[in-house]
Amino acid sequence: MNSSRRFDSYNEAFTKNFITFVLVFTIICINGAFVYTYFKSKDFQGNPRYVLYIHLVINDMIMLTLSLGLVIATYTGNPGFIPCWIMLVVLMTTNRNSPLNLAGMALERYIAVCLPLHHVQICTVQRAHLLIALIWLMSFIPAFSDIIIILITQPLSVFSKMVFCNASLVFNTPYHETLSLVVEVLMFSFVFLTVVGTYLNVLLAARGVSGVSRASMRNARNTILLHGVQLLLCLLSFIAPFINLFLVTNWPHKRTDIFFSTFVFTNVLPRLLSPLIYGLRDKKFRGNIRKQFCFKGCRTVEERMKVRPRRTSKPAIH
Repeated sequence: MNSSRRFDSYNEAFTKNFITFVLVFTIICINGAFVYTYFKSKDFQGNPRYVLYIHLVINDMIMLTLSLGLVIATYTGNPGFIPCWIMLVVLMTTNRNSPLNLAGMALERYIAVCLPLHHVQICTVQRAHLLIALIWLMSFIPAFSDIIIILITQPLSVFSKMVFCNASLVFNTPYHETLSLVVEVLMFSFVFLTVVGTYLNVLLAARGVSGVSRASMRNARNTILLHGVQLLLCLLSFIAPFINLFLVTNWPHKRTDIFFSTFVFTNVLPRLLSPLIYGLRDKKFRGNIRKQFCFKGCRTVEERMKVRPRRTSKPAIH
């Protein structure tokens, strides 16, 4: 398990890198459109709901960029331990940010619907920024703990070695496995209970109202349910090592194909579906995207049509 280059031919390596690059570049461009739309509107920047959403989008862009770098590094050369550790720490931190961010978004919707009189005081932009900082801190501590374990259990010479930059190979002690299992179980239990709890509370609150309020609660309920779907997509990246282990054990000669396939389906594609489903579902966001990227061209065509003089038909000569 030293390097994928021993198993892939040049054409196979080029094809896999090309597919990964195209997918990641496409997703970053799509997410970039959401980020551009967000920063062009003061209304979005003043709404904590959209602050949390755009943080999720930017977080996914960072994760995808680092993932692409690691995939290319797999085929071009193994980096040193310290550069590899830095990339892995940021990658694991951003990976854990996503479910925690979803929990924050679900809580914001719960407060907006079930505690509308207190929403303005509780959910502010400043508190949304503080929550984002707390999310990064909570995600960074387990990733930083991995390097502390290496300092305790490994000789210092490990920092000068060239390594195959894969988290399961770099952080491969029993202590790392235990820490990773505990952190992931606690994190997803917390996020799962938060999403389910907010969904059930909104569902119960919706029974006692009618009219416009009932429609608003139905939208909030559907939004929180969508967060549950996003959480399942995030879960795929955490169970990918177990999928790889099962498949590689049964088909060891397909090792690199299995790693590549699970990487695409559990890490890359979910990062496309999650922002698209949520962003395009929101009417306000969808309208602004259409305004930024479609209506400018449409208005230009309409203005040209208005300026162009109309042809007048000549009277027929009898």
